Amino acid sequence: MIEDRLAELGITLPEPAAPVASYVPTVEVGGLLYISGQVSFVDGKLMTGKVGDSRSEEAGILAAQGCGLMLIAQMKKALGSLDRVERIVKLGAFVASTPDFTGQPKVANGASDLMEAVFGDAGKHARSAVGVPVLPLDSTVEIDAIVAVKPA
Repeated sequence: MIEDRLAELGITLPEPAAPVASYVPTVEVGGLLYISGQVSFVDGKLMTGKVGDSRSEEAGILAAQGCGLMLIAQMKKALGSLDRVERIVKLGAFVASTPDFTGQPKVANGASDLMEAVFGDAGKHARSAVGVPVLPLDSTVEIDAIVAVKPA
């Protein structure tokens, strides 16, 4: 069970974040769960700032992990059980960064490595890692996801 794996890893999921604008956190259709972009909450606080400026690459990785935890929390809320996750299909990672910072893939690994740690081979996924000038609420990282799900 995935809940057991979370306990083994010492992971406690945060409360799923409510939308900050006119959208829903998740949509399940055609065997897929689409998860809206989750911003970088770490220890209950929003991590803000740009990687390469006020944030280090290491802080960016932590921010991406925070996004990953929130994605998993949204999965649990939407699906009822994380055991319905068949496969993490794709992550889209957006990293607020300076124009000269090129380590977006390494930052995004914070979430990617978390997915593999929690879901094993089913956590291996396709991914985009993109540098952007600014994110909502000045968040350091925002990540969305597509997840294949088993029927309820």
